[in-house]
Amino acid sequence: MQYKTKGNKIFNVVNIFILTIVSLTCILPFINLLAISFSDSAAVSAGAVGFVPVDFTLSAYEYALKGGKFLRALLISFERVFLGVGINLILMILTAYPLSKTRKQVTGRSVYMVYFVITMLVSGGMIPTYLVVTGLGLKDTIWALVLPGAVPVYNMIILMNFMRGIPEEIEEAAAIDGASPFQILVKVLLPVLKPALATVGLFCIVTHWNDWFSGMIYMNNPNNYPLQTYLQTLLQSFEQLLRSSQGAQDIQALLVQMDARTGRAAQLFLGAIPVMIIYPFLQKYFTKGLVLGSVKG
Repeated sequence: MQYKTKGNKIFNVVNIFILTIVSLTCILPFINLLAISFSDSAAVSAGAVGFVPVDFTLSAYEYALKGGKFLRALLISFERVFLGVGINLILMILTAYPLSKTRKQVTGRSVYMVYFVITMLVSGGMIPTYLVVTGLGLKDTIWALVLPGAVPVYNMIILMNFMRGIPEEIEEAAAIDGASPFQILVKVLLPVLKPALATVGLFCIVTHWNDWFSGMIYMNNPNNYPLQTYLQTLLQSFEQLLRSSQGAQDIQALLVQMDARTGRAAQLFLGAIPVMIIYPFLQKYFTKGLVLGSVKG
């Protein structure tokens, strides 16, 4: 009956109104961006594009997808995300599990914790990192994009705090049944940690997918660029072509119907599509508490 009171009804109405406004502030700019990417350059320059494309054209997408380089860069990004997120999750799990224990259970836990926190707050810098990557012979390989950020400390701390929230009775029951620490981690804790793994996994996916600067400094061959780096260089070359009015005839035909804003809008939309596809499959784990009811009696 408490949910049928006048105060609760008013609260629900106000809450729905506020959440609707917040949702619209997130969705409407993206719809406008999508409309700009499909609009003619003259309409965009005149500011006539709202939420519906004006003088519909696919020129910006044709320019981005031309020559097959887009698909190559897309495959490299998928490879980076697959390897990078897999390595991130494995190392985060193996690091967070012992650090989630008390000082009595793990000798020197405080020392290790301070070490990881220092690496999170104070980085070595871009030049030392570049020298290390070059010295190890990783330049122009996929590992130059994956290994420098193999242990995302912030996400590891989030995972560690999730592990701390798991009742100790679960591990004690498994230990009484003869399970080793590794078996407890793999067969008992990991199934319970699905919401946490989905959360930090999504953070890692977005980090790897959106990073363009690493490809710019670690890849000498443009054929090895991941998608975001390729789109960044594509936008720069597009703006140079606009200023110089040079290029092949087929490129010039596309440039007539494009400008920097349409090209940038298409770039942003193409880069966001994979994350938009993945996110709905991971969202269900964010609010699902698998630990609830796991301890009986």
